[in-house]
Amino acid sequence: MTNLPKDSSVPGEQFEVRQTHPTEDYTPDPSKSLKLSPARQRLVDDIIALYSCEPTIERVKRYTPDCVYDDQFVYANDRYKMAGQWFALPKLFKASKNERYQIVVDEPGIIQFRNEQSWTFKVIPKTATINALVTLSLDPATENSDFIQVKYHKDQANDKDYSHEGLGFSFKKWQADQVMKHMDSPEVAEFEADKGAAKEAVNTYGSGAAGGDAPTKEL
Repeated sequence: MTNLPKDSSVPGEQFEVRQTHPTEDYTPDPSKSLKLSPARQRLVDDIIALYSCEPTIERVKRYTPDCVYDDQFVYANDRYKMAGQWFALPKLFKASKNERYQIVVDEPGIIQFRNEQSWTFKVIPKTATINALVTLSLDPATENSDFIQVKYHKDQANDKDYSHEGLGFSFKKWQADQVMKHMDSPEVAEFEADKGAAKEAVNTYGSGAAGGDAPTKEL
């Protein structure tokens, strides 16, 4: 389905998968979920645990040093920034519960699943439930191992992909950088060396619609 690099030394930016969706509805149906291999299931279990405010050093090691995390609020382009994001979640949210998920793509180099997550804020007594499409582009060097790592993690909560341009994207990058300045924990410090991981210039697309190199896919 997707032509991803086969060389693990290629920076994470080149492992981006792009798509638009016919609707904004990513409601999962677990009864239709594809069955994963045990190693892939363990990877997804760890990613779900990270979403659920249960970060550990070992779970963050699911990402390569040069990984990219890309969602509607954050663009983090190395594992040090990624660690800051995951370990910051329990400080921002009282709870995060995975309601259900559905594996929709299980192919060489890629896992995609619809995810439903409920977030309860600490300051405001409110819970928000978000459905999103999660795309995990896998590291070629570890894809067939017992401990699979992720090169690019994308979380899409609406029908369009990300253009990587404009004020919105500038805020996403700024947010990832600012979190690191306020994270003073030995767990995050474990990944400080990853600041020097290989990086490339951010790919820009002009649009998050289908015309921005994001073909429409029913997932």
